[in-house]
Amino acid sequence: MSGPPGFGQARGRRQKVLAAGLDPDHWYPVEYERALLPGKTLATSFWDRPIVVWRGRDGSLHALEDRCAHRQLRLSAGVVDGCHLTCEYHGWTYGGDGRVVHYAHDLFGRAEPEVRVRTYPVTTRHGLIWVFPGDPARAGERRIPGIPELTGPRPWPRMNISFVWRAHHSMIIDNTSDFTHAYLHRKYRPFWDAKLTHHGVTDTGDVEISYDAFIGGGRFVRHFVNRRRADTTSIDITYHYPYQCSNTGGYIKHWLFLLPMDRRTTRVFFVFYFNADGIQIPGTALTVPYRLTATLMRAVSTFTARPTLSQDGAAVEGEQQGYEKHFATPTVELNPAVRLCQDLTIRKWGEYLARDARTRRHPGAQATSD
Repeated sequence: MSGPPGFGQARGRRQKVLAAGLDPDHWYPVEYERALLPGKTLATSFWDRPIVVWRGRDGSLHALEDRCAHRQLRLSAGVVDGCHLTCEYHGWTYGGDGRVVHYAHDLFGRAEPEVRVRTYPVTTRHGLIWVFPGDPARAGERRIPGIPELTGPRPWPRMNISFVWRAHHSMIIDNTSDFTHAYLHRKYRPFWDAKLTHHGVTDTGDVEISYDAFIGGGRFVRHFVNRRRADTTSIDITYHYPYQCSNTGGYIKHWLFLLPMDRRTTRVFFVFYFNADGIQIPGTALTVPYRLTATLMRAVSTFTARPTLSQDGAAVEGEQQGYEKHFATPTVELNPAVRLCQDLTIRKWGEYLARDARTRRHPGAQATSD
């Protein structure tokens, strides 16, 4: 075998999870809203499926297969014309429904052909652009997780951090579910002395994990955490497939949203948010004025959060490279919580493959909820 096996040929949990994709019948983030301006395109992908997202001149969002039906050029290299997208080669213009609405050349006496490419549902939430890469009939029954703390007249201060990591998506969930890698972060010390206190699967299939740990004690952050109000001695983590969230004492929370671009590339979107009542002016018992919290979040991101997460990125990228060289070599996984997350990813991918196979055999069948 020249490389790691596919899902059907994989043996054991490790090979299985690293051959599994993420079920496309969920919403996945592709970019921040602010990053895609009117008249611009975004080239992205989901599990090797190229997708183009563009924003019309009126601000509307559209998503199509990133392929012109004529000569297969990437539509993301084209030109936004009003709310339409025109291929740069022959000027075939596509509407948001995927149909060609204009041909910029002679048709050799032929009637205009009926041509279209696949379209994808697209929406926005939490400042992110989301695409539904699976069966569009299922888009309405799937929900992007709500974050009530980020709504209302006084939303919690938030911190958005995104990376593209050259690693399989499951390695990232392993990393963020496993608090035994504090040694990696010995410079920044976002947490240490972690002890696994709970791991299990809920009735709805979520993986729940809890650690006792000292959190938020790094050289920079520790000065701003009001420990008289905020209990940062434990953390609860939930793998709510395909998303992950955490809660530290009701004061520090996060969501992790993944975009599996291909089998070894994942874009990660971290959304951290903090109860402003637990953020203090260093050296005092006073709370940081709410109007200054956005500035503080930028400082925390620059000096602590982003450098710390960059260490995680380097680690999972190294793990990916190691797996590709040593995929047949057994590994030792000590953390039972990680094994639960891997089992959930494997199960969900197997369910999707079975559902997809049924749909291919019976293409007229109606989509049903899991």
